[in-house]
Amino acid sequence: MIYKKDIMEEEEEEEEEEVCKIVLIGEAGVGKTCIISRFINNTYRENNITTTGASYASKVVTFPEYGNRKINFEIWDTAGQEKFRSINQLFYKEASICILVYDMTRESTFNALQDYWCQQILDNTPKNTVVGIAGNKCDLIENEKVSEEKGKNLANEINAIYESTSAAKGIGVESLFHNLGCKFIDPNFKVGENSNNEYKTQINKETNQNKNNNKSIRLVHKKNSDKQKKKKCC
Repeated sequence: MIYKKDIMEEEEEEEEEEVCKIVLIGEAGVGKTCIISRFINNTYRENNITTTGASYASKVVTFPEYGNRKINFEIWDTAGQEKFRSINQLFYKEASICILVYDMTRESTFNALQDYWCQQILDNTPKNTVVGIAGNKCDLIENEKVSEEKGKNLANEINAIYESTSAAKGIGVESLFHNLGCKFIDPNFKVGENSNNEYKTQINKETNQNKNNNKSIRLVHKKNSDKQKKKKCC
């Protein structure tokens, strides 16, 4: 038997979950799908199929610093190919959070944020939309083409929250969504000064281990780099 009190309690719990629409945008192959997979299921698949159109996932996150407030992140993964760009504009509307993603090993993906995707945010989202920038593949430091400083400078220009991430290693992903969620709850929220040191610490440890083991870092020749980058979507 279901009592009226039980029904009321269930309704109260449902009301506590505030819906927050999140849209990830950026060029194809930068790792949007992998970032979402890491955040939702803490999983990573190297050879993900390129997103066509859009895909959807959701996760309820509790924020203890705001009285255990629960936010239901409704996350939309959009395609980066040019032929889908007109369709993507439909997903920007009513977005509470937009995450611009680029590949730190491909300068062209960062240039695309500056030249195209940032303007899409300004033109198609509400004025109070929280914006984040994810410099993905920070674990591939030997192939880095876009410095963290460049990403942070762009974030400052458009009043966005920056995070260096690696879907492959699970670096910075939780921090990215947590900080954006805090900004969604509290517009005056500011990221701590040490929030981006997580990936540096881990990468430095791995680099030192390689040196101690006399392992050399394999450099990618420019002729073969494009082929290898196409295979990696993390």
